[in-house]
Amino acid sequence: MKKSICFTAIVLLLLSVIFYSCQKDLAGSNNLTNLNKPHAAAIFLTDDPTPVFDSVFIDIQKIEVKVEDDSFPDGGWVNLLIRPGVYNILRFRNGLDTLFATGVLPNARIQKIRMTLGTQNSVMKNGISTPLSVHDNDRQVIADLGDASFEITLTGQVQFWIDFDASQSIQVDNSGSGSGNGYRLRSHISIFSRSHSGQIEGKVLPHAANALVMAIKGTDTTMAVPDDGDGEFKISGLNAGTYRVFYDGRNNYNDTTINNVVVVNREDTHLPVITLHL
Repeated sequence: MKKSICFTAIVLLLLSVIFYSCQKDLAGSNNLTNLNKPHAAAIFLTDDPTPVFDSVFIDIQKIEVKVEDDSFPDGGWVNLLIRPGVYNILRFRNGLDTLFATGVLPNARIQKIRMTLGTQNSVMKNGISTPLSVHDNDRQVIADLGDASFEITLTGQVQFWIDFDASQSIQVDNSGSGSGNGYRLRSHISIFSRSHSGQIEGKVLPHAANALVMAIKGTDTTMAVPDDGDGEFKISGLNAGTYRVFYDGRNNYNDTTINNVVVVNREDTHLPVITLHL
């Protein structure tokens, strides 16, 4: 009798492990049986920062997602619900984000995202605000959405993150045209999902070093500006692989590098505290 009870318990335990593993594998998977049914969507906004400016204000008026549907009007573009207005995107750094757009898609076979900008764009440095000129052909920003760019949760919700790259988006403009006073906005965005990317996080001291942190893999570089208070940083949306993490010391502080930092999808890679020296 005891052997029978023990055997039954083992079988139940194995079944529960298999069920949990299957559930975990499905989370974030886009290989669901029916992509043609309507799906709720949640899009988050985050930032790849710049050390040049204290604030970067972007006037975002519209977010649309293109789905693969010949019968859908407007070429398959679906307008999502957002709060149009000016966003200081530098608030959303070191792993911070905000729920930015929601809506219902007619299907989950999504292909592109389109962001439409307004005219109230500016930067601030040392308390001085400077407008950003946006040419007409830069008012709309389009990015492709591959299978790894978005995920579908267990509840059937489509999710992805828009990473606004502030450092690449702001260019010096000496053309003398427009109202940019020397700066032009040519927006660079990338799209990622939590289930198909990983993160690197750590801490760099002292505050006086005013350090920058860069995760480098091949020709790709992603930057973090550590928090002013505690020096903590987080770099999100990284493709799986091996990185070199470079700590750029400023104010006469020496640089340092950590090699062979491995990033795994769905996981945080924790680095030791780094102290830079003069």
